[in-house]
Amino acid sequence: MNHETRVYDSILEMLPSEENPSPLVRINRLLPPELARANFRLFAKLEWLNPFGSVKDRAAASMIADLEARNELGPSRPGRGIVEPTSGNTGLSLAAICGVRGYPMRAVTPSKVPAEKRMLLKLFGADLDVTNDAMCPLPGAEDGTIGLARTHARASSDRYVMPNQYENQANVNAHIRTTGPEIWRQTDAKVTHVFTSLGTCGTVTGLARVLKARAAEVGRTVRIIAVQPSPGHDVPGIRNTSELDVSRLYDRTLIDEIIEVPFDTAYDRVLDLCRVEGLMAGPSSGLIFQGARTVLERDANAGTLPENGVGVMIFCDSILKYASSMLKHHPELAGE
Repeated sequence: MNHETRVYDSILEMLPSEENPSPLVRINRLLPPELARANFRLFAKLEWLNPFGSVKDRAAASMIADLEARNELGPSRPGRGIVEPTSGNTGLSLAAICGVRGYPMRAVTPSKVPAEKRMLLKLFGADLDVTNDAMCPLPGAEDGTIGLARTHARASSDRYVMPNQYENQANVNAHIRTTGPEIWRQTDAKVTHVFTSLGTCGTVTGLARVLKARAAEVGRTVRIIAVQPSPGHDVPGIRNTSELDVSRLYDRTLIDEIIEVPFDTAYDRVLDLCRVEGLMAGPSSGLIFQGARTVLERDANAGTLPENGVGVMIFCDSILKYASSMLKHHPELAGE
């Protein structure tokens, strides 16, 4: 493995780490003038440049490594693989890593997940169950996405283990080891704001623990802002706080502010980011960008924005998996 020459013996060596971080790219033309006057720099952390296309590569690799360390997967359990409820990205990352490691994978996904994601799950070799569940899997009925995955894990424990991204501390640990330290290093310890979404809450909890602790050591603070979609949203993979009962990883004490953004705005900001900044941001990234702009413009106008501040937005994945969702909100993109 050589990160300098980018030569690898396995695709798994490309997984992100402090030595091999996902890029930070500065927002330029879309930066509001109030922020420019305050010398505030805003960056997008491009998680779609991870090897399997999203921030969930981190959690998936961590959960599989944890299962292997506990002999739940590996030579001592021949033929055993993973079953997991997923709205897409975690399942894609798990399926890809399972394929490389030689494990079978079964994904249980809601029917409202974009067809592109369901196709990619099968492309990566996952067996697929589709349920009539909410956009993001919810706890409850046994025939729901989470219930069905648990049923598979119980009934066929010799064939499947369920990592359970919603409760697995390895999900949080991935961001303690990688995302948080990457941001600290990439901003030369100058980060003042981080904007992210809520899903399993592994990302926000892990990076917040690291960045708040490191900032405290040098007598500073880092504000963690979670951006949530308005109720009834169709932004795959992220949640409103009313949908967080499923997660055992959510720690509200680590979040300084939660801001709600109308969910259809996410798709408008996708157009802006693609056309003006050249960033192929997915809908959750569009939502986060809108939330970041709202918070930072408000603070600038109130005189509370720090001079020479540095903000980082977690852009979870790209627009390429969401063509059908994008056309629903912007049918003009279909052309004639």
